[in-house]
Amino acid sequence: MTEYKISLMPGDGIGPELTDATLKVLDAVQQKFDIALKMIQAEAGDLVLEKRGVALPADSLQIIKESQACLKGPVGETAADVIVRLRQLFDLYANIRPLKAYPNISVANPNINMVFVRENTEDVYAGQEFTIDNNTTLCLRVITRKNCERIAKKAFETARFRNNKKKVTAIHKANVMRITDGLFRTVCQETAKQYPDIQYNEMYVDAASMNLIRKPDDFDVLCTCNLFGDILSDEAAQLIGGLGMAPGANIGENFALFEPIHGSAPDIAGKHVANPLSMILSSKMMLEWLGERYSDSKCLMAATAIETAAVKTLATGNTVPDLGGKTTTIGMAEAIAKAITT
Repeated sequence: MTEYKISLMPGDGIGPELTDATLKVLDAVQQKFDIALKMIQAEAGDLVLEKRGVALPADSLQIIKESQACLKGPVGETAADVIVRLRQLFDLYANIRPLKAYPNISVANPNINMVFVRENTEDVYAGQEFTIDNNTTLCLRVITRKNCERIAKKAFETARFRNNKKKVTAIHKANVMRITDGLFRTVCQETAKQYPDIQYNEMYVDAASMNLIRKPDDFDVLCTCNLFGDILSDEAAQLIGGLGMAPGANIGENFALFEPIHGSAPDIAGKHVANPLSMILSSKMMLEWLGERYSDSKCLMAATAIETAAVKTLATGNTVPDLGGKTTTIGMAEAIAKAITT
C-alpha cells in the first residue's frame, strides 16, 4: 500500500472546524479503500503571524516541500502571504474551481456544471504595486505568453476529459486592455486550433458576469486570467448554494495544493455551522490528482466515493443550517463518512 505524505494547513476562523470535518471523511475512505494518507500539520495564517511574527514560517514551508500534496483550510488577512506566496513558490500555475449544482439545494439552474481554469501566478496578483507620490499609486499587470499557453492548454485538456459540453470560453477584456488581454486572447485562439474536437468561444468579462446569471448552464470550461477568474468564480458559486459548495485546486507540474475558495469567516468561527463541503470536495479533488499522478485506482475510487456520499447526504437533508438542515459542521461530515463506509 502506497503512503502519501500530505501537508495539512488548518488555517484561521472556520478553518480548523472544516479541517476536522474533512479528516473525518478522509478517515472513512482510507478505511474503505485501503489508502494511507500521512497528514503532517504545517501551521500558517493570521494566528501564526501573531504568535511567531511570520504568516508562513520556514518550518511549515519545509513540511510542504517534503509532502506530495497540500490540503489547506482558509486563512484570513494573511492570504497574500500564504496562498499567493505558495502559488508562486511552487509554480502552481492553474487554479481549478469546479462549480456544480447538487440535489436538495436552492440553485439558479439544476444543470449548472462548469469549471474555472484560471491562471494563478501573474496578472495584478503578482503584487507589483508601487507608490509614485502621496496622490498616485501604480499596479503593474504582468501577462506572459508562457503562462497564457499553459493555462489555455490546461483549459482545453480539462474540457476534453470532462463528460460535459466540451466547450472552452476564453474570458478577457481585449477591447480595452489591448496588449495584455490581447496576448491572452491570441494565445487562446492559437491553442484552440490544436483542439478541433473542442468548441471554442470568447466573451468579454463584463458580458461573462452577466451571462453567468442569465444562462449559467451554457458554460462548461471558463479560461481566464488571474483577477477575472477570482471574481467570476465567486459570483458563480452563489448560483449553486454559496461559497461553501465551492472547492478549489492549485495545480503545478509537480505539486498541487487544495483548498476551499472562500475566506476564514471569523463571524461564524466556533459556532460549528459552517458548510464543510468546500473543503471536503477539495479533498476529493486531491485524491483525484493523486490517483492520476501516481496511477492509483484506489485514490480515484475514493474520490468518487466522497462525491457520491456527499450527494446522498444532501438528499437526506442531514446538512448545516446554511443548506436548510439542522446539524453541525462535524455532524454533516459524520453523515458523509457513514455514507462512505456503509
